Amino acid sequence: NSRPGRPPHLNPDPSPLRSPHLPRRHGQNPRPLSTLNRRAAAAMQSPESSSSAAPVLLNIGGTKYATTAETLTQREPDSMLAAMFSGRHTLPQHPTTGAVFVDRDGKHFRHILNWLRDGAIPTLSESEYHQLLREAEYYQLLGLADYINEKLALKKTDNSCEAELTRKDVIKCIQAQKIRFRGLNLSGLDLSKLDLSEVDFSYACIERTNFSCANLHKAKFRLVEAAHSTFEQANLHECELTGANLQEAVLDRANVQSANLQEMHA
Repeated sequence: NSRPGRPPHLNPDPSPLRSPHLPRRHGQNPRPLSTLNRRAAAAMQSPESSSSAAPVLLNIGGTKYATTAETLTQREPDSMLAAMFSGRHTLPQHPTTGAVFVDRDGKHFRHILNWLRDGAIPTLSESEYHQLLREAEYYQLLGLADYINEKLALKKTDNSCEAELTRKDVIKCIQAQKIRFRGLNLSGLDLSKLDLSEVDFSYACIERTNFSCANLHKAKFRLVEAAHSTFEQANLHECELTGANLQEAVLDRANVQSANLQEMHA
């Protein structure tokens, strides 16, 4: 029989109910499930769990890469990649893999990652440097663009210092009437006062070459690289200079009468 004044359905034990999944430890007060869930959610949203060192999956033009937000943001903080992965923007991701797709060249992106990780890239061919430069400019990687431009400038300087012939060789060719200078590197040579009439220099590299007072009547300079060369008082009558690069070349008192100057860069 129940005692008077107490409803029969109440538990007479005054101790609190315990969850079967959370056994009470000795000397420890039980924690309500709602409190534990809130703490777990807070831990999942903490900076430690969403660290910049967490993996980032990228799909660059169909090529897959894995890196971290830290790599993409630290070395070039003003770049497009740094802005994309700064955490300020919500990026569209593949529903299954979570990869972020960028419609650019996947082959050269490995060099971009090497630059962002180590501040260096391997030695490349001139054409590869130019292709990588386009990618660097797209991603607004100013440091990488400067690095590539320095490498290209060094390559250009090295090429212009290695002339394939000497002035003596050129004179011998003239005397033997075996004048084949098409596509050759004659950079830096002193060819002043020589008779080079009707010689074909097309596609040659003649940067910083001295043609002062030379006879170049009807000579062909089609698509030559002749930056910083000197043609002072040279006879360029009826020369073909189509597409020639004559940037900063000296043409003082040169005779360019009837010369073909179409698409010439000066």
